[in-house]
Amino acid sequence: MTATSDLGAARPASPDLLRSVFRKHAAGVAVITARGRSGPVGFTATSLASVSADPPMLSFSVGTGGSSWPAIAGSDHVGVHVLGEHQQELAATFARSGADRFGPATAWREGPEGVPVLDDVPAWMVCRVVTRVPAGDHRIVLAEILMGDPTGHGRPLLYHQGRFGGLRD
Repeated sequence: MTATSDLGAARPASPDLLRSVFRKHAAGVAVITARGRSGPVGFTATSLASVSADPPMLSFSVGTGGSSWPAIAGSDHVGVHVLGEHQQELAATFARSGADRFGPATAWREGPEGVPVLDDVPAWMVCRVVTRVPAGDHRIVLAEILMGDPTGHGRPLLYHQGRFGGLRD
């Protein structure tokens, strides 16, 4: 490997640098749901990751300043929904601050452990929260998968360059 001195437009670390770099990183889109004290809550996440096969575990991050955080902080169980490219508006609704996320436009039902489960998603899981790890202004939630359904239809929804979209063939 040859070292070069030209690092281009290198900038010091900052929230803007992080956002700028991750706009270049395409990510799958999920909606995380939980049962809150006054009803269901949920938010759009692009941080969903597989953690362990045995036991089956996943992780996602949630901002502690978000409206869903109090419910996620106090819930033993969460729903994790992988969205399809036909669900851009659903992803936008769950990402929008102040939106009526579980209003008439959102098809859902109460699932196992009382977790809200969204309809018409390519895949969903109900998970038991194992721990919440502090990470700056977020928490990384580690959760064990209890059950789910991977048989829904649709190609995956992606988030890239600040927009929702799909795969190109």
